[in-house]
Amino acid sequence: MNIDSFLIDSNASARDALRHLDKMAMAGPVLFIQDEEKKLVGSLTDGDIRRGLLRNLGIDDSVLLFMRKDFRHFVENHYSKADLQRNKELNIRFVPVIDSKGFLIRLVDTFQVRGNIPACAILMAGGRGERLMPLTELTPKPMLRVGQKPIIEYNIDQLISYGITDITISIRYLGNQISDYFKNGSHKNASIQYLTEDIPLGTIGAVKQIKDIHQDYVLIMNSDLLTDIDFEQFFEAFQAENADMAVATVPYHVNVPYAVMELEEGKIVKNFKEKPKYTYYSNAGIYLLKKELIDMIPHNQKYDATDLMNAVIKAGKKLIADPILTYWLDIGRIEDFYKAQEDIKHLKFL
Repeated sequence: MNIDSFLIDSNASARDALRHLDKMAMAGPVLFIQDEEKKLVGSLTDGDIRRGLLRNLGIDDSVLLFMRKDFRHFVENHYSKADLQRNKELNIRFVPVIDSKGFLIRLVDTFQVRGNIPACAILMAGGRGERLMPLTELTPKPMLRVGQKPIIEYNIDQLISYGITDITISIRYLGNQISDYFKNGSHKNASIQYLTEDIPLGTIGAVKQIKDIHQDYVLIMNSDLLTDIDFEQFFEAFQAENADMAVATVPYHVNVPYAVMELEEGKIVKNFKEKPKYTYYSNAGIYLLKKELIDMIPHNQKYDATDLMNAVIKAGKKLIADPILTYWLDIGRIEDFYKAQEDIKHLKFL
């Protein structure tokens, strides 16, 4: 989505606006008027122009006479999932997000966005993908295509759909292919930047290199995951528990084909279970944490997410686990890659 195509200057005429609207290849197009300082001052549709003409305004009069001054908008970090749903129910598709001074930050498509999580995201995409050779000999693992898109693009699109548009990608092996593909993210209505690991820094060590984090929360995830995790639910669980850090988990079931005895003092049988099923929860490679926890990560050292989790526990802070109840696949092996090619045919992603 090109934001510039939705903008028109305040010195334009209604005739200019109609020509602009006519070029917009979408149902119910809308323009947003910006003044000389580039602040948003109103919205305009073809219906607004028709109503203005019925009030005897001229087609060459300024758009300022036709526009809606009380246009619908969101203020950055001050709108909720309910606000998005309300606009969607009113069939209002495009809503600008402005800062406290009235400058446009981004445009929200309420038909696509499912939440507004106040977090930035960091995608770890620097690994070599040794177990996927020879597929990764000339292509970094996150850029391997599953269906119609690279693996990492599913994750980026999912994050954006939940309102997370400030994204950093940590790159190393063949990283230029990733940066050349996504560039600055403007074509996705997002801001994408990159940091390069000169040496391998583990699953979370590169996060320390980010200088400016503008959100209170940071979502970190491996880029080689294929998942339709509900990020909104993950964030809500994190907030409900007043946690300092959350790790997404996936259930792992173990079926024991025999009766299992519970022994006491080595030999005394106190109980037994016939062919029991045990469920364990494994790390899914997705983490949410308060920004201040980044201070616990050492500079320029290999540091894994499990190291941070241990540090959080030892510091007496609150770490929670939240299960992914939908689809999740770690594409780490050749067989996983081919499984993903079949699974994607039956999954609904943006």
